[in-house]
Amino acid sequence: MEAVLTLQSLMAEEQKRNIATIIGDYSKRLMGFIRKRVPNEADAEDILQDVFYQLAGNTQPIEQLTAWLFRVTRNRIIDVQRKHKPELLDDVYPESSAEDGLGWKDLLFDIDDTPETAYLRNLFWETLNNSLDELPSEQKEVFVLNELEGVSFKEIAEKTGLTVNTLISRKRYAVLHLRERLQVLRNELLNY
Repeated sequence: MEAVLTLQSLMAEEQKRNIATIIGDYSKRLMGFIRKRVPNEADAEDILQDVFYQLAGNTQPIEQLTAWLFRVTRNRIIDVQRKHKPELLDDVYPESSAEDGLGWKDLLFDIDDTPETAYLRNLFWETLNNSLDELPSEQKEVFVLNELEGVSFKEIAEKTGLTVNTLISRKRYAVLHLRERLQVLRNELLNY
């Protein structure tokens, strides 16, 4: 029994030395890779730490260590970027620009209820609803719940069993589609 414990402790020490060597060999290269893609130094350090933590906790053999490290790093960078950049409805209809003066926010939240603004609002909502109907049901549901009904991603995740990152990704695709469709309407209105 004692021989087994000694062998396990020797294997654990060898594994620690291997991980320490890998960290020493790859830290600078990985940090350079991360810094090119992540502007925040704290996030870059967290990503590097997460990659090495995942390496230390890995129980499967890794055949191509360099490729594995860079793939895990790339995935962590994407995860961090998704967390920091959830799409907002502001991205669908951004502030008006000084050149054309037509901004969806100005139109939707304008106090004046002239026939023209009522007509433009109706066009906006009709286009938005039609565009939502064009989306896959998963994307539409996340967008409607989060953006129009104000349900947080965390609440949606608890309700559906999906991860927050999956929900953010689905909403992002919805926002990109809606932005494109509303831009077409905006261009039509400006070029009448």
